Amino acid sequence: MFPVGDDDSQRRTTPVVTFVLIGLNVLVFLVELSGGDQFITEWAFVPERFSAHPAANIATVFSAMFMHGGWLHLGGNMLFLFVFGDNVERALGHTKYLAFYLVCGVVAAYAQILSGPESVIPSLGASGAISGALAAYLVFFPQNRVKVLVGMRFVTEVPALLMIGLWALLQFVSGIGSIAVTDQTGGVAYWAHIGGFIAGVILAFLLRPFSNIGPRARIAV
Repeated sequence: MFPVGDDDSQRRTTPVVTFVLIGLNVLVFLVELSGGDQFITEWAFVPERFSAHPAANIATVFSAMFMHGGWLHLGGNMLFLFVFGDNVERALGHTKYLAFYLVCGVVAAYAQILSGPESVIPSLGASGAISGALAAYLVFFPQNRVKVLVGMRFVTEVPALLMIGLWALLQFVSGIGSIAVTDQTGGVAYWAHIGGFIAGVILAFLLRPFSNIGPRARIAV
């Protein structure tokens, strides 16, 4: 299932931060294309390099959030951010949402370190931060209907709980499976997704009393 839209009937403000984040991701990717491998080597997040010299490489924790491995990687991430990020921004407000997004991205980077502190594979992408946004969406809007493309054939609507729940389950299963893999040629940073998602769940519950959504939209505890 690939998300292509959701319920925006409650939108009252323009999701400025979400649009700015999408614009920055596209802009940095274009700079990345022009800079080539040298740009990636300098600004991507490398666990082994960060573990050895954290202070000297702290900037890469943030720069890597706006870099991507290709047009498909960028497009998929930006679609997820566009579909789910605006609702979370509405719930948290612009400032808290931006802080939330960045914190989830930082936690995702540290989760990647814990999964392989000696890895020399450059890690890049907004997936960790966006995973946090998916988690917050699940906490705030579990009953929202999400339009999904199924099998590249037709569009249907499913509850956010189902769509995001299945996505999260896939990340956890794949992350556990990746523990036994010693391949150093790259791939999907599942543990960054997991770290960002867990951070998103925790932060969403902590911020829920200060959110802008009504009680009916909140998940029961």
